[in-house]
Amino acid sequence: QVQLVESGGGSVQAGGSLRLSCVVSGRTFSSYAMAWFRPAPGKEREFVAAIKSGGSTYYADSVKGRFTISRDNAKNTVYLQMNSLKPGDTAVYYCAASRAGVSYSYRLYDIWGQGTQVTVSS
Repeated sequence: QVQLVESGGGSVQAGGSLRLSCVVSGRTFSSYAMAWFRPAPGKEREFVAAIKSGGSTYYADSVKGRFTISRDNAKNTVYLQMNSLKPGDTAVYYCAASRAGVSYSYRLYDIWGQGTQVTVSS
């Protein structure tokens, strides 16, 4: 059974940086598309960033140029480097895996982590 475990959340001041990690158990990590989501007003989960198994990356307009998603298939880990953080980035960040490819909709992702809290103060 595949499981996702996030870490790296915390509290920072605006302009600061954090790096989130998501470790995936199981031997099929390299075949999954991976993504990060967060709750947002009016949305159950808002797309933040995603990365295909081959390494292509996708970002929400709100984080483009500030966040970077990457993956290390040897370590079964996906990362989200978050720079120039803003108070509006405050949320629980969820890691998600999809066997059906990348999507901007959380509904396509069938495996989820427990979430890690990110708090950005002004």
